[in-house]
Amino acid sequence: MAKETFVHKYGEWAFVTGASSGIGKDFALELARTGFNLYLVARREDELSKLKKEIEEVYKVAVTYRAFDLSSTENVNTLITETKDINIGLIVLAAGFGSGGKFTELSLETELNQIDLNCRSVVQLTHHFANRFKLKQKGGIILFGSLVGFQGVAWASTYSATKAFIQSFAEGLYDEFKLIGIDILSVAPGPVNSGFGERAHMSMGLSQSPKGIAKFSLVCLGKKPTVRPGFLSKFLGYSLIVLPKRLRSLILKQIMSDMVFKKK
Repeated sequence: MAKETFVHKYGEWAFVTGASSGIGKDFALELARTGFNLYLVARREDELSKLKKEIEEVYKVAVTYRAFDLSSTENVNTLITETKDINIGLIVLAAGFGSGGKFTELSLETELNQIDLNCRSVVQLTHHFANRFKLKQKGGIILFGSLVGFQGVAWASTYSATKAFIQSFAEGLYDEFKLIGIDILSVAPGPVNSGFGERAHMSMGLSQSPKGIAKFSLVCLGKKPTVRPGFLSKFLGYSLIVLPKRLRSLILKQIMSDMVFKKK
């Protein structure tokens, strides 16, 4: 899609969470390349500051950022207030994290924080911006499922459950939003080489680069409810999808075991 057409379709500004690294950063750079001004959100202010400088110098677009942990509802409310007068037409909700290990040995606070970030903040921001987009009868929303969101996965039960929630959420809204001019897409990658593994205490040996995920996904926005970006995601996803769900869970259990318990 041509630069002018893409920005015209959705609006002058894009809102990207999880923008300091990984897939979120890839989206920030790709959206800047296509001409969007950016409102970026992530926890690490130093990384956001560097990204702002890079984008403004290379792409000559405006960049605003906020260093926030979006597992806090108060922080989400602040963002909603601060962006009310900005012509945001596309949101990319890439912030999220996972945990790996034996569920009974994981921190309950961390597991609940994961649900708040991966699910609660996504619903809150989607609801807010969808109501704004409905008034204009145009807008785009990109959410993030995962390869592990299509069945339960041992050693990452909470994370896979949050991604199952997002997948179902996006699929449910796809046809509903078509009636009011809003495009929504679930991006369901496999393992990605980013800061995810370090925070989740997992070895990400079998992983794909985040580079190019944004470009591929944006082409699909408005055309289908779900996209599996990259060869690894497609290979793992489509080779597993033909199997019974129980067998998929067992195979992913072994993959996850290698990532969690062989990290050292």
